[in-house]
Amino acid sequence: MNASATVGVGTCLSTSKPLSIGLTPVPICLLRRRRRCLMIGAETEVELAASEAQPASRRLILLRHAKSSWQHPSLRDHDRPLSKTGRVDAVTVSRKLQRMGWIPQLILCSDALRTRETLNIMQEEARGFLEAEVHFISSYYSIAAMDGQTAEHLQRTICHYSRDELFTIMCMGHNRGWEEAASMFTGASVELKTCNAALLEAPGKSWEEVVVPLFINYSQHLL
Repeated sequence: MNASATVGVGTCLSTSKPLSIGLTPVPICLLRRRRRCLMIGAETEVELAASEAQPASRRLILLRHAKSSWQHPSLRDHDRPLSKTGRVDAVTVSRKLQRMGWIPQLILCSDALRTRETLNIMQEEARGFLEAEVHFISSYYSIAAMDGQTAEHLQRTICHYSRDELFTIMCMGHNRGWEEAASMFTGASVELKTCNAALLEAPGKSWEEVVVPLFINYSQHLL
C-alpha cells in the first residue's frame, strides 16, 4: 500500500521517515503506491508530504493495544488489564482517529484483555467505533510472537472478513508482530509503541487487490 505516517500522544517531529511521537505515540503509516506522511501529536499535527488523492482508497489501521498493567504478576499475560496510563492513551487515540476521519467499518481484534479494553474505551469515546462490525481473533495474540508470520496472517484474515463496500479496517494486536507487519507493508522501519497506530492507505477496487500484492512484496523482501 502507499503512504506512511505516524500518530502519537506527545510531540511531533518533521522527518521523511515514519516516526513515533512522544509519550505512547500512535503512528500512522499509509501503505505503498503513492506516498504521503502525516505526523499527529497531542498538541500538533504536521503533514510531512502529500500526493494526489486516489479514488476508492482502502485504509488499514494497525493498532497496538494501550499500555497494560503489571500490578498482578499472578495473572496470565493474556489476562492483563490496561494501566491508568493506557486508559488515558486509548481515549486520546480514539479522538485523534475520529478527528482525522479514520473511523473503521470493520475491526479485527485480538481477544487478549488489554486489546479488548482498548477497544471498549475507544468505542465509549467515539461513536463511530461502536458502529463498526467487530470480530475477536484469538490467533492475533499468538501469531504476534512468531517471527515473520504476522503480515501474512493479517492479510489472510483481512481477505476473509472484508467486503468490497468496506473501505476502512482496523486490526488490533501486539508486538512484535504488529511492528514487523507495519514495517513490511510500508517498506520502512516502523516503531509501534503501546497505543501506536500505523495507518496504511492504497487505492484498490477490493481488499484482495490491495493486500495480495503486499504479501508478494513481503515474501520477496524475505528472500
